[in-house]
Amino acid sequence: MVDVVVIGAGPVGLACALEVQRVGLTAVVVDKGALVNSIIGYPTNMEFFSTPELLEIGGHPFPVSSYKPLREDGIDYYRRVAQTENLDLRLYERVTGLEGEPGNYEIVTEKGRINCRYVVVATGFYDVPNYLNVPGEDLPHVSHYYKEPYAHAHQDVVVVGAKNSSAKAALQLLRAGARVTMVIRGAEISNSVKYWIRPDLLNRIKEGRIKVHFNATIQRILTDTVKLDTPEGPLTIPANYVYALTGYHPDFSFLTALGITCQLDAAQTPTHDAETLETNRPGVYLAGTVCGGLNTSRWFIENGRYHAQVIAAHLAGQPAPALPEVLQPVQLTPQS
Repeated sequence: MVDVVVIGAGPVGLACALEVQRVGLTAVVVDKGALVNSIIGYPTNMEFFSTPELLEIGGHPFPVSSYKPLREDGIDYYRRVAQTENLDLRLYERVTGLEGEPGNYEIVTEKGRINCRYVVVATGFYDVPNYLNVPGEDLPHVSHYYKEPYAHAHQDVVVVGAKNSSAKAALQLLRAGARVTMVIRGAEISNSVKYWIRPDLLNRIKEGRIKVHFNATIQRILTDTVKLDTPEGPLTIPANYVYALTGYHPDFSFLTALGITCQLDAAQTPTHDAETLETNRPGVYLAGTVCGGLNTSRWFIENGRYHAQVIAAHLAGQPAPALPEVLQPVQLTPQS
């Protein structure tokens, strides 16, 4: 038996295992995919919006030559931290259930069972896309994840969405020789797009190098076209490839399988105590982005990493560390 099983081998999950070990407890990290699987799924050479020190875990320095690290820098950094801390990693092992009670839990996986006293769920949100739910969305030339633009030179590419991922993809695709059309449900490019990306995109749209349809929705995706509903009426546009970058959300069915309930608010916030991060199931904790439910911009690496210290302190019977006020989550009452 180990003291704690951490589900999720992302930066916050690794931080949780690290802090648990530092208070004298044993930990195992289980993930259905690779180490920092979500970061591996990010676009090639993607630049983090944060500076290196805000991505550090466990006090390990994150040295990079540039002001903001790239995806590849992050993958290497977190691998080195896990190796230095000698974390017990069980990768490519999907968790399917949780049985037992606090102090005597069994994590059920596709490869067997792990006995533990407590559980930390740090599963993020990047694995479950917000689907368009339109015919043709399952066609092979449709993707909810953007990697790189080079295969799309001299091709018609439709990008759905108006936030950072869509904006960066559209710009990269344009500069790699693709003919880019954006389909945006709202009336403008989101104001949340980073300040150095938004003007670039707006100018390319103004030049006509990137086409855009505002207040438009996709009705159907075909093998080489997309049918839209626009303010001017139905419209068909060419599409050799479609990137539906409409966001992601936590795996609520997985939380349910673990016995974790959700609030009745708009974000479907998983039930947890704001002071300890313990869920409605005693001995089971949440950490990182999953704490916010559909509000996926509430927690991220920069502030979610502090959850590791809070959980470790609570498990060790120590006072919780004081968090900066900006990092304090909203207190939730248990769901009745």
